Amino acid sequence: MLTALALSIGQLGDRRILRVLAKSIAVTLILFALFGVGVWWGTRAALDMWAGGSSDALAAAVAVVTTALALWLAFRAVGIAVIGVFADEVVGAVEAQHYPAALASAREVGFAGSTMMGLRSAVRVVAVNAALLPVYIVLLATGVGTAAAFFIVNGWLLGRDLGDMVAARHRPVSTMRDWRKATRWSRFALGLVATGLFVVPLVNILAPIIGAAMATHLYHRGKA
Repeated sequence: MLTALALSIGQLGDRRILRVLAKSIAVTLILFALFGVGVWWGTRAALDMWAGGSSDALAAAVAVVTTALALWLAFRAVGIAVIGVFADEVVGAVEAQHYPAALASAREVGFAGSTMMGLRSAVRVVAVNAALLPVYIVLLATGVGTAAAFFIVNGWLLGRDLGDMVAARHRPVSTMRDWRKATRWSRFALGLVATGLFVVPLVNILAPIIGAAMATHLYHRGKA
């Protein structure tokens, strides 16, 4: 795991990785900007309807606060969805540098397939964490294990999603279930590391790419 992390960090200066980083940051910012505009427009419409007049300043303040809160709460889900779209490029860059034989036999998932994988990942992260929110609140109130529960749940989710991004390029769908079962602990460890990266400010910007690169190393080193 440490070797995979070190190799992934060491490749962050790769032009192919930097291109994906730039695109993923741009797409993420655009999505949150659109969300903010939507909140601003909705607030103005609500003020017109219920208060008999709108206030651009108040609408802007609500939009900024709501978008900042969404960025804090939903960045992990959006980040994993966006990197899912560009997963082929990240995995391909790592394989080109470290596993050229595997790259030669890989099949591209394609934009549509990658997008669907990314969206499914985001939906799982949001749905599972929303379902477990009462548990988090109870644990927070009792002061017991909130962080541990969060890391366990999200480690499991991210380990599955990051692993699938790589395995989908090399395995037929019919073997994916058996592969997931055989690699559940290594993928869970990967997910724990990725979850840790996501909760560190500024580092969380790199977390999706580092996670995808680590998953690539773990997949091929595991096969070896």
